[in-house]
Amino acid sequence: MKRKWEISRRTVLRGLGAAMALPMLDAMVPSVARAQAVGGTPRRLLFFFVPNGIYMPSWTPSGEGTGYAFTPTLQPLEPFRDDILVVSGLDNRPGEDVIAGNHARGTAAFLTCVPPVKTSDGSLRVGISADQVAAQAIGKQTRFASLELGAEPSVEASSCDSGYSCAYISNISWAGPETPMAKEVDPRLVFDRLFAGGQPGENAEQIARRNRYKKSILDFVSEDAKTLQSRLGTNDRQKLDEYLTGVRTLEQRISASGEQTCSAGAAPGGAANRQETAQQMCDLIALAFQCDLTRVCTFMLANGFTNTAYSFLGVGEGHHELSHHREQDSYIDHLKRIDRWEVEQFAYLVGKLKAIQEGEGSVLDNSLVLFSSELSDGNNHHHINKPVVLAGRGGGEVRPGRHIYYRGAGGEFPVADLYMTMLANVGVHVESFGRGHDGNPYGTRVLTELG
Repeated sequence: MKRKWEISRRTVLRGLGAAMALPMLDAMVPSVARAQAVGGTPRRLLFFFVPNGIYMPSWTPSGEGTGYAFTPTLQPLEPFRDDILVVSGLDNRPGEDVIAGNHARGTAAFLTCVPPVKTSDGSLRVGISADQVAAQAIGKQTRFASLELGAEPSVEASSCDSGYSCAYISNISWAGPETPMAKEVDPRLVFDRLFAGGQPGENAEQIARRNRYKKSILDFVSEDAKTLQSRLGTNDRQKLDEYLTGVRTLEQRISASGEQTCSAGAAPGGAANRQETAQQMCDLIALAFQCDLTRVCTFMLANGFTNTAYSFLGVGEGHHELSHHREQDSYIDHLKRIDRWEVEQFAYLVGKLKAIQEGEGSVLDNSLVLFSSELSDGNNHHHINKPVVLAGRGGGEVRPGRHIYYRGAGGEFPVADLYMTMLANVGVHVESFGRGHDGNPYGTRVLTELG
């Protein structure tokens, strides 16, 4: 019996200084099935951070279970009702303290659940973050152990937010207590990183050449693509055409947004292009997941404590300034505009992941995608009852379509338990996660009620 022609899931299109990963094709199914028989369907984790908390009265749904009503801030996610869990009542008390600096502590503790240490010599001390626990365990299965992305450059000053190190507000991913994983904020550099190939020196040279002559990545891999297309079936040829077209469209979009003009443009650090950058990053995350380049990613829509003015939303005040609204209606109105815009960017990403077919479902079905902030109420610097949305099904182990509310006096339901649940979903089982102010483990159980 003649064996059906097949290719490996790790097949790439190659050219000078380029290695272009491929989406899942029918011709890969036999090899993937054999791999899955050993290791199972790939699971993925994504952590989406927004700064300065959320105006909670416009966030928290009034009902629970499946019949809850979407609030104005959550409304952009309503088309994905069956794909998301709204989780209320989770806390991150390692971010608390009696001294000022709640944004720095909350951001550093966002994924570490460890109280960061404030020092005067610039040294850092916090904990390993949940994404890096996953990356260190499963990262060898993909080309990149993890991706750390953002839409706002890191703060380069040494001291931010009441004397805490600026590294605490600029990073949510930590490979160890003293080692932040610096995020990439330039979509062009992320694109080049995803599609670089060959030797490091050759990569840099060819990328520079491609950019100098405005060559597409497709120009470099076209011969390889033609050879592959000639061997594929009709369905796979269509899939490959759609994929290459999508990559080219994204590449053109990134190039166009980076072109220099004679106009003054936006002020450094402004948010005029924030939405374009954010959505390009979301497209790149979806591409990286589609091609199985990584299974772990973090994305910071902005730095913790940011005071960016979102003028394109009709908001002239800085974000941090607005978060201290003191119950003033005009401040609250502007804050709600920012909150809703942040949710819209998350909904955009969820839609991209849901649109990518994988097996009998989608990439979103095999992922867990978290949306949250370093605080709940920015006005009072609360670290309890955080705004949390979890999108995806984790390969079928999580049951979305509900609002779950953990009700208590505050402190009984650590968000670290959710991180343990997410880690377990990708096969990383830990006895505890994070550390409280008393030195004891913070997260100690998996949230079985999510299933």
